[in-house]
Amino acid sequence: MVIIWSKDTCGYCDMAKRLLAQKGIIFEEKKIGYGYTKEDLLNEIPNARTVPQIIIDGKVIGGYNELNNYFNKGN
Repeated sequence: MVIIWSKDTCGYCDMAKRLLAQKGIIFEEKKIGYGYTKEDLLNEIPNARTVPQIIIDGKVIGGYNELNNYFNKGN
């Protein structure tokens, strides 16, 4: 299961969603301001300072750059 925390007008969020889609990965988006708050994000990922925040199979991957590195390592 893949979860991506995002918000409007976030270029890195859009790039992360595009990368996941290109890989054929279905994800759940939790968009701040649309049923979710920054506090919700911090409850799930206390050290989050930016979006996107990507979680794959319960493991916090991080943002877009970390997601890209995750895939480049063969995951």
